[in-house]
Amino acid sequence: MFDTLATRIQEIFRRLSGRGRLSEADVAEACREIRLALLRADVHYQVAKNFVARVQERAVGQDVAQSLTPGQQIVKIVHSELTALLGGEAAPFGFKSGPPGVCMLVGPQGGGKTTTAGKLAGWLKRNGHKPLLAATDVRRPAAVEQLRIVGEQVGAPVFDMGDSENAIAVAKAALEYARKESLSPVVVDTAGRLHSEQALMDEMREMKATLAPDEVLLVADAMTGQDAVNMGRRFDEEVGLTGCILTKLEGDARGGAALSLRAVTGKPIKFVGVGEKLDALEPFHPDRMASRILGMGDMLTLIEKAEQAWDEKQAERAEKRLRKGEFDFNDFLQQMDRMQDMGSLEEIAEMIPGFSRGMRVQLDPDAMKSAKAVVQSMTTGERANPQIIDGSRRRRIAQGSGTSVQTVNQLLRQFQQTKALIHQFSEAEKKGRLKGGRFPIQSRRVGTSGSEGPFGLGR
Repeated sequence: MFDTLATRIQEIFRRLSGRGRLSEADVAEACREIRLALLRADVHYQVAKNFVARVQERAVGQDVAQSLTPGQQIVKIVHSELTALLGGEAAPFGFKSGPPGVCMLVGPQGGGKTTTAGKLAGWLKRNGHKPLLAATDVRRPAAVEQLRIVGEQVGAPVFDMGDSENAIAVAKAALEYARKESLSPVVVDTAGRLHSEQALMDEMREMKATLAPDEVLLVADAMTGQDAVNMGRRFDEEVGLTGCILTKLEGDARGGAALSLRAVTGKPIKFVGVGEKLDALEPFHPDRMASRILGMGDMLTLIEKAEQAWDEKQAERAEKRLRKGEFDFNDFLQQMDRMQDMGSLEEIAEMIPGFSRGMRVQLDPDAMKSAKAVVQSMTTGERANPQIIDGSRRRRIAQGSGTSVQTVNQLLRQFQQTKALIHQFSEAEKKGRLKGGRFPIQSRRVGTSGSEGPFGLGR
């Protein structure tokens, strides 16, 4: 996400960090390049101009030129201003009225409202709510059926009135149904409309007056650039937005919509869609996003993803086994599954501080799939006792996994090295040599092209 912008800004900082001192001319040149990077990322020209002016004023005012680490001072200033530009703090998402609370999703057709409604319902369920999806998009063919499908996938009930063409009546009935069944909040999937279609905008205003929603969120495609800003202004004027959800942020979005939307409309970004899966919706944290853009990682989001992927009992069992020095291919397979639940390798790497963009580009998810295929081709006994895997078994595993005997040998060799390392840590802890109360696991660069994949598995 924000790949184009992040690459250019990080390159600017790399050049600055290589200089011992920075003059005002150096700062001015860096700010000019940052402004160009923002404009190329489709950030609104006035937003880019104001942003760079603030950075330059602070940089000169804080005597960056006299600092022993001028490059770091510039990064700190840009991070602070970028966080402010994105909204400062994470905007709360909640319901004052009710029960039931109501969240109304609005936006143009094709922006991903129906899928986003399902993602939001899934997020609400994971956070202890009992959402109801209301199918009020009675204009688009198969919209109701699509919402039924995503509702079933996330485990949320869907209210619809069949062939009814009255969206307001459907919304009213959904609200009554939610009260009767003690469901809250109601996530209303409205029909897509352009901000130039006045009749549809009038219908949307009537629906808002009928439902009195706590949240009215614009669902905007991050790849639409400046049009998302114009659309946000108009929807806010017509219906009064409480915030936005940006979709397709994992794609080739240049970032302009996210950076401009908050500054131009004054409405916070509350969620971002970061993938096609129905669990790929994240609350938006301006400070964390600023850190990602500047290559500083996002450990808090990474920890949250890990906590979601591992339940407490699983984590305790895994830790106990590692403390005893126990580790087999069943453990490896379980950890691979949990890692996949956290997202792609590239997404995970993006959150690790110091993991350069060049290294991220080299990440090879196929190496991870290959390693998993090898393990899944083993019998239960072979996974628990890899030492029994002789030549004939290796040939069978290679054939079953669609890999080569060499690949199987590499995985087994690296597995033994990792197990020996875990045993060393376990013995050191028993003898009181480890401090801090945590069991350390050596991190490896996983799945990199031309080097090593999981346990050193190459391509």
